[in-house]
Amino acid sequence: MNEGKKIIVVEDDRDFRESMVEYLTLAGYHVAGAGSALEFYQAFARENYILAILDIGLPDQDGLVLAEYIRKNTDMRIVMLTAQSALDSKIMAYRSGADTYLVKPIDFAELVASLDSMLGRLDIKGSQIPEKRPGESAPGGKPEHWRLLSKEHTLFAPNGNMTSLTAREFDLLESLASAPKTVVERRAILQTLDYDDDDLGNRALDALIHRLRRKKEDLDCFIPVKTVHGSGYSFSELIVIE
Repeated sequence: MNEGKKIIVVEDDRDFRESMVEYLTLAGYHVAGAGSALEFYQAFARENYILAILDIGLPDQDGLVLAEYIRKNTDMRIVMLTAQSALDSKIMAYRSGADTYLVKPIDFAELVASLDSMLGRLDIKGSQIPEKRPGESAPGGKPEHWRLLSKEHTLFAPNGNMTSLTAREFDLLESLASAPKTVVERRAILQTLDYDDDDLGNRALDALIHRLRRKKEDLDCFIPVKTVHGSGYSFSELIVIE
């Protein structure tokens, strides 16, 4: 079994949790199950995991609070599972640190595809992701991907250059980086930035995108924020939030 694919499923519905653990195990993952936040913390003290699948409605602690803890204290990737499909719920999940958000009932094959894609983007090949310090380079002297640092509000390019971000620039990039290579709807971005969905709000978003793209002068390369006309924006290259 691949020890580099250690994940934990935190879900209070026992039957659903055990079915998910069984399916993911058959898919090649090393899976642990937890029925509450407390059980997660106990398991976390014993093992290192690369990814957590979290139910939002846990009996002892909101899954969003657990996601915030994981994001602040670990390098684990986070998948949120919930029956709530409202846009507000998705935005709250991403703000709490989720890398992706899936709505129940979830097809397990879709879940496996999502995990494979996420861990593949992080270049998981049978080992844990090494912890990195801000600005640290990969072998050969350059980072292997874009990196968005939450605490420092800093963006690092693959060429090793960096630029500081305003709060709004960071929030914009974070919303795109939470789903790289995926189109994020313009309306969702406006809501994330607390802009009204009107002419004034849309002009403010356009101005923010323009200012962000001008940071190519600091980075000596273009920031790959792609405009998808009539829909929204996407970050078209690999990026990791730390």
